[in-house]
Amino acid sequence: MKVYHNTTKRIFLASWVSINQTQENAPASQMHRPSAKPHFDIFQSIRRWLDNVPIRDRQLAHRLCKLIPSQCPFERDVKLLGKTLFHIPPMCKLNPVYEELVSLRFRALCYLADECGEDVTQYC
Repeated sequence: MKVYHNTTKRIFLASWVSINQTQENAPASQMHRPSAKPHFDIFQSIRRWLDNVPIRDRQLAHRLCKLIPSQCPFERDVKLLGKTLFHIPPMCKLNPVYEELVSLRFRALCYLADECGEDVTQYC
């Protein structure tokens, strides 16, 4: 059986457009009003603080590399009898300060490798 034999030969497209008379004569600035409510990001100060944390101490750098995981610990494959039932995606990206934490860990790794001359493969 061929699919094209059972499809509609004529396609009828219709669209309904309703123009409100008051919007037609209104200036463009009145039609697209920005919200008067200012956007307040509660995590902005935490992000700024994490970006400005200085890494000058070897012990602090080691502690940060141990505390902040290199991969998301929540990502899992749920298996039963050797077959994957479902996959739990990484939830870390839902964290509002995820990028800043990863950046802090990277700066700590760079400090240990560049300034202290240590081998950082144990943290990878």
